[in-house]
Amino acid sequence: MIGVEHTGHLQDPPRLRDEWEDDLALQRLLERVLPAEVRAEITPGLAQMGRLAATELKDWSDQMDTREHEPRLRAFDAWGRRVDDVEVSPIWDRIAAVAHEHGVIATAYERAHGAHSRVHQFALAYLYSPSSALFSCPLAMTDGAAATLLAHGDSALIDRALPRLTSRDPEAAWTSGQWMTERAGGSDVGRSETVAVPDGGVWRLTGTKWFTSAVTADMALTLARPEGNGPGGRGLAMYYVEVRDEAGALNGIRVLRLKDKLGTRQMPTAELALEGTASHLVGAPSDGTRSITPMLTITRLWNSVVATSGLRRGLALARDYATRRVAFGRELIDQPLHQATLAGLRVQHEASLQLAFRAVALLGRQEAGVATEQERKALRMLLPITKLVTGKQGIAGASETLETFGGAGYIEDTHLPQLLRDAQVLPIWEGTTNVLSLDALRALQREQALPAFLDEVRTAATATRHPQLARVGDQAIQAADHAASWVLQAARIGPAAVEHGARRFTMTLGRALQAALLAAQAQHDLDVHGDARALAVARRFAAEGIDVLEAPGEQLAADAALAADERLLPEE
Repeated sequence: MIGVEHTGHLQDPPRLRDEWEDDLALQRLLERVLPAEVRAEITPGLAQMGRLAATELKDWSDQMDTREHEPRLRAFDAWGRRVDDVEVSPIWDRIAAVAHEHGVIATAYERAHGAHSRVHQFALAYLYSPSSALFSCPLAMTDGAAATLLAHGDSALIDRALPRLTSRDPEAAWTSGQWMTERAGGSDVGRSETVAVPDGGVWRLTGTKWFTSAVTADMALTLARPEGNGPGGRGLAMYYVEVRDEAGALNGIRVLRLKDKLGTRQMPTAELALEGTASHLVGAPSDGTRSITPMLTITRLWNSVVATSGLRRGLALARDYATRRVAFGRELIDQPLHQATLAGLRVQHEASLQLAFRAVALLGRQEAGVATEQERKALRMLLPITKLVTGKQGIAGASETLETFGGAGYIEDTHLPQLLRDAQVLPIWEGTTNVLSLDALRALQREQALPAFLDEVRTAATATRHPQLARVGDQAIQAADHAASWVLQAARIGPAAVEHGARRFTMTLGRALQAALLAAQAQHDLDVHGDARALAVARRFAAEGIDVLEAPGEQLAADAALAADERLLPEE
């Protein structure tokens, strides 16, 4: 009946309070890995970001999670002129300004804390990301572009772009895109069809980029094939592109369409036609896939930290809701089975946190020039493994989180489904699980990185003294050693056996290091705080199982048949 107000029960929604103050796992990790004086200096900034992430940023991000605020393509102006203007919500600009002002990129390049600057930066990014309406994506590519330009040492491009890419001034700051994906290529970038032709002092690019995130960026790094170069990745080169000219017109770029995506809908992703786009060669006119590797290093690490922070956001919302929702006469937080569910979410979050920030710490040491050769090799293998493991954990955690809300978790205007929609991209961006598994194998084969990775596991595992933690450490070492033994046995069978088990091999290594790092963190917490919370986390993670490998080659023929047609399998 019109005008009749419903007077029955109205459920309280989940609420965030303070994303720094309430994240004990992050605080304790930073306490373990950073000197006290560094923590004292960076804590006020982290606390401020944590409050913003729970208040204004969260409100803005929720507003962005509506069709009304999704980006739109205005292909023509009122008079029929082609403008290809991608319009984004002004709220996105506000969220971007917070990132620039708080140095979410700048912190890494100011290097106020030397080798610890990356840990500081990614702690900021971790707090900011879940409330950023996916502005974390252009930030990742901006960070990657800055690192790549520095790695190649082109002084003219560095002088022009780096101060803008790392600026704290929202009016002056640039963002960068990364344009690699093409219709023919995807992860196999060696099949890229974009052609580069020299024209005086620039190169003109012609081709189609099928999937370009952050199309509203100021610049991009992209791959193209110099005219006359041979096929494959070695025939490609990397180019620097400014999206618009000094007058504000697009630089030989046509926006064909915006992508209609499952998630990350707040961020414009476009299909672009390059039609004589002016660009500058970065590095050698060949081997472009190697040239752009510094970009992938950074963006994969961002992907890992974003996955971890998404797990944390889901856990925070689920825990708060459990104190507000009453079912069967008790709050959910008091029901043993629900307690077990929340504990499982916490364990996956803290395992991801430890793994991601170990990679962050090693990157910081490498950039500061203090990493050992062992650490550099370990990082080379750790980066694809970290991205692989955290991406998978991110999706599983988001799905579990939605389930803790029952039907409300399936209703769009609660903003809870966004957690799962956006998490689904994490194992896809910057290399799928299969691509990353093969990349880890390349690190093992070409750079002999496995011993260094195993040393990472041993170092963390043997930092334990408590008997229960020592057992977790032993499990981690055994799992890692089993993986090393497995890959040797598989290699004797042949390359197909190694490739067939690559996902399980890399997952076992990643989980082994997670277990070892959780144990090391738990020992620290016992020593410093007399607190067994992290011990419970480490024990539960180990109890769930670290090693996921089977005998090499055992399932190879059966899986080949199943992939084609299960009717091809002979009867037992």
